[in-house]
Amino acid sequence: MRKRIAFRKLSRTTAHKWAMLRNMVTSLIKHERIVTTVPKAKELKHIAEQMVTLAKKGTLHHRRQAEKVVQETAMTTKLFEVLGPRYQDRQGGYTRILQLSKRRKGDNAPMAVMEYVDRPGEIRAARPPKARRENLADVLREVGIEPIETGKVEGEDTK
Repeated sequence: MRKRIAFRKLSRTTAHKWAMLRNMVTSLIKHERIVTTVPKAKELKHIAEQMVTLAKKGTLHHRRQAEKVVQETAMTTKLFEVLGPRYQDRQGGYTRILQLSKRRKGDNAPMAVMEYVDRPGEIRAARPPKARRENLADVLREVGIEPIETGKVEGEDTK
């Protein structure tokens, strides 16, 4: 019976699986977008979001915890100096998985693009975090534009 098992097996030994996930999270930090299979991307999402959460906290203890996973010192520096401040006002949801329609040629595996949100050159623009949406509404009001409230449609009267 499968109870409270944290990760998928991915047809690998534990050491091989962790080495692969550590390599993938390092590549994701380096390139900010990678192409992989859907099950690997789903496993990577958990680890990548943990790394950004550590970077947001930014203490020496959290840096050392991240260095246990991220394999390159330069990528740890990028994580704490670029990605941590970028997602300071976002409460989770730092990554996105977009499934590709074309499967891998050799084994017909479903493929996906894994990327960080709120970055230059992203495939689809992310919804801004709640704090930034409220600030955006204030800026629009200052300019004289009344922002549309969520769930309301213009021209409809509610009774």
